[in-house]
Formats: sequence, structure tokens, C-alpha cells
Amino acid sequence: MKPNIIFFLIDDLGWRDLSCYGSAFYETPVLDRLAKEGMQFTNAYASCPVCSPTRASILSGRYPARVGVTHYIGGTDYGKLLDVPYTHELPLEEKSLASSLRESGYATWHVGKWHLGTEPYYPEKHGFDENVGGCYMSHPYYGFWNPWKIPTLETGKEGDYLTDHITDRAIDLIRNREKDKPFFLNLWHYAVHVPIQAHSKDIAYFEEKAKRLGLDKRPAFVEGEFFPGTHPACAGKRIVRRIIQSDPVYAAMILNLDQNIGRVLDEVKNQGIEQETIIIFVSDNGGVSTAEGSPTCNKPLAEGKGWMYDGGLKVPQIIKWDGHIRPGSVCNEIVTSPDFYPTLLEYAGHPPMPEQHKDGVSLVPLLEEKGALDREAIFWHFPHYGNQGGSPACSVRRGKYKLIRFFEDDHLELYDLEKDRSEQDDLSLVLPETAKELNGLLSVWLKDVCAKIPELNPEWKPQEICTNSILNASLP
Repeated sequence: MKPNIIFFLIDDLGWRDLSCYGSAFYETPVLDRLAKEGMQFTNAYASCPVCSPTRASILSGRYPARVGVTHYIGGTDYGKLLDVPYTHELPLEEKSLASSLRESGYATWHVGKWHLGTEPYYPEKHGFDENVGGCYMSHPYYGFWNPWKIPTLETGKEGDYLTDHITDRAIDLIRNREKDKPFFLNLWHYAVHVPIQAHSKDIAYFEEKAKRLGLDKRPAFVEGEFFPGTHPACAGKRIVRRIIQSDPVYAAMILNLDQNIGRVLDEVKNQGIEQETIIIFVSDNGGVSTAEGSPTCNKPLAEGKGWMYDGGLKVPQIIKWDGHIRPGSVCNEIVTSPDFYPTLLEYAGHPPMPEQHKDGVSLVPLLEEKGALDREAIFWHFPHYGNQGGSPACSVRRGKYKLIRFFEDDHLELYDLEKDRSEQDDLSLVLPETAKELNGLLSVWLKDVCAKIPELNPEWKPQEICTNSILNASLP
């Protein structure tokens, strides 16, 4: 029998934002239990440090650069380098994971954030039978409290909270399903993206906890360098890094998310379908630690969302399937977003589609502890200035080594992530042959995926970063 699939994708959740990944302030009892009941990944990576590219990668089985979606859709910025063009939707030519699963007899439901194009590219155009809340919006522009004004989601009751509401809708789909038909529930929460908002009782609980732990007396931020790009929210401002996890509102938002995931898992149990349901939990990029209020801290990882360091790329990932995945198992293998496509096709009994999911590798050998993956390296390409402070770059990880090439001056940084997971000790001059080899590997990959490389901005004046507090009205 084909297994049901529930895919929880969380927005902007950091690698250390769960208790089972090392947070001492946030509380995630449901997800901690899920990790004990399934497999926890220690080296799982999003395919991009911002959201839309990772989402496109999951649904296509390809790296973002190959799909053409290399920035969060709607984003644009420039600095020393000009911005590069990118695709502003998941192309209809991509045969999505949902389309393939539907061919295999699945009911396919998308619930929550989409951010992969405007209406002609909405979930129902990509193989989903139901679309609850998926639209062009990158986050709830009007907040998490009703009315949220999401065009593909009905208005809730007064006082309704968005994460609670879309969980209700997901549970309804499970309850009212065709019992003899497997389902793919693509539950992509808007949480924990800004605006950071939560229930008052949960905020009060974490305010008290912060006081009890003395976190309210400790400095939470350090001011750093000026932002390298000219995004309207950042121009003329300095990067402000959070150095401890202590924000009570963000903690409350995570707790509510955890509780809502628990509600879905409880419904699966109540329906008696635990043994036939795969549960996947993962984030779309690293936690926000350098901008937009810097609600979390990813230490010991460096930086966060929008950066090519591991704080922007490494994500929590848990997969559970009773009877197939050993409870309490831990996987240290390097995995990335395109891998979900071939993995789920294999478990669904669908023939592999190597030309479609050509950048993904099935995780089944890891999940069943039957061997390692046959892959040399994983890659990233983010040729943009984000609004968190990172600069355009590309990267490769092979084994314990990770190389980053920064496009502003083509300088390289090389890190041994087994000894230096904080990426503080650049080995590019100490191990020049390793750096040269990985840089060559990266160049071959960039050519293979037809990656667009940013060019120098001939009108760039470095002082405009430091002196202009308001962005020039027109962007190139």
C-alpha cells in the first residue's frame, strides 16, 4: 500500500530553534518526541539561504540555479554588483512532486505558504487538488491575527491566529479524505516568518522564563558593519546580530507551531494511519539573526538567513515512518532539498524521473540504514544581495570541507566543518590545493546549471551605503 505523506515545511526556522537541536530557551516537546520516534538529521541543508528557491527545489528535485528561481520572489537589490535576473515563479514546465504523486494515485493538498508565483502558477497549476492559503505572498502582510487578508484563505473568526487556523484546515482534509486513497499533505506553515506575533499567554510564559534564566539582563545584540546592499529596509543601517536566544515572542511563536504540529500528528493517530504515514519536518532556510528584528540566534553556526554561512543554510530535519525508520536514529550524512523528490517517488512506488529530479538523490538508503549516498558534493548559488546582510556568493560542500566564493571580489573561504562548525578559521591559504580543487568543482557545476553571475555595477559609489539612510527611489 502506498504511504500517506505529510510534509511540514517551516518558514525561517533556524537549525538550533528546537530543543532537540540544542535550544535551551525555546520549547518543542512535540518535535523532540518526533525526533525520538524517527530519524534526526545533523547535516541537512536548504538549497538556498532564502525561501522561494528552496521551495522550488523541493517541488522540482533540482537546484534553484537550474530552475532559475535564485532569489525570494519579488526581491531585488544592488550594491557593488548589479542584481541578476531570475525566474519569478515555479515554471509550469517543471513536473512538480505533487503532479508525479497525483499520477501515482495520490490526493494532493497544499496548505499554507506558497510564494512561487502569482495566480497562473498557484498550487492547483502544479498538481495540487486543493489549495488552502497558497498564493504570491511571502508572509502574512497584515499579520498572523484575523483578518489576515490572504486571497486564497477564507477569513477566520475574531481573534483567530493563522497557524491555528490553517492547522484546522489541514486536519479537516485528513478527516474528510477518501479512505482508500493515499494523500500528500504539503503543509507549509507561514510561521515563523515575520511579523513575529504570538498568543499573549505564551508570550507571558516566556517573559517569565527569560527572567528566571537571567536572559533579560544579558545583552542580546551586537552592532556590526553596514549592510552591503541598498534594500529599502537596510540602506544606511548597520547589521544588528542577535547573540543569544531570548526573544519571548519568537519563543511563543515556536511553541504554538510545535503544538499545532502535535494536533496534526494526533489526528493521524486518531485516524489509525500512523503505520502508513510518512512524516517529514524541515525548514526552508536558516533562522533570521541579522535583520528584521533579529528574532533568533543560530550560534554556534555563523550568521543566518540570507548568508552563505551555515547559519543561513543548515536546517533541522526529521523524518518518521513507523516500521520503516528506526526510532531514535541519527543521520550525519550531508543531504539537501532536491533529495525529497526522488525519496518520495521511491516510497510511493513511482518510477524514478532522473531528468526531472536530476539534482536529488533518494534518501531511502539512509532512512533504512542500508548505506551512504552516491554523491560527491552539494552546491549553492545565491547571486543576490538579500535584506539580511549577506553578499552574492556561491558555495560547495564535499565531505568535511566547505568552500565559499564571494562574487564581489572572487575571494575564497575554505572551512573544515568537522573541526570548525562556526566557520571562523579560513583555510583557503593553508590548504590552497583543496581550495583550488573545490573551486574548480564549483566552476564546473555553475556551468552545468547555467548559473547567472552578477556583474560589477559601474555606477556604484561605496559611500552611498554609509551615508544614504533612504534608498534612491529607483532600482535598476
